[in-house]
Amino acid sequence: QVQLVESGGGLVQPGGSLRLSCAASGIIFGITHMGWYRQAPGKQRERVALITSGGSTGYLESVKGRFTISRDNAKDTVFLQMNSLKPEDTAVYYCNKIPELPWGQGTQVTVSL
Repeated sequence: QVQLVESGGGLVQPGGSLRLSCAASGIIFGITHMGWYRQAPGKQRERVALITSGGSTGYLESVKGRFTISRDNAKDTVFLQMNSLKPEDTAVYYCNKIPELPWGQGTQVTVSL
């Protein structure tokens, strides 16, 4: 059974940082492309970052230079380092494999004074 468990969200002021983690089980993590996604209230879910099994990365234009995706294949974990956070980054953040499986609970990120 596949499990993807996100953690690390919270409330942060504009300009602050958070590091999200996603622990995976039930998949062969080392050969799986992974992504971080987010969904803000009233908006569609969007992919903000991806990392291939080989370590290549890609980012949504609005987060380039601020967010960094990485992976630790020894721990079956993917990370999203988020710096210079803006109020418009507020959303529930999810991780998933690519192509996607049914969505998990996600972790709430709120950027506010």
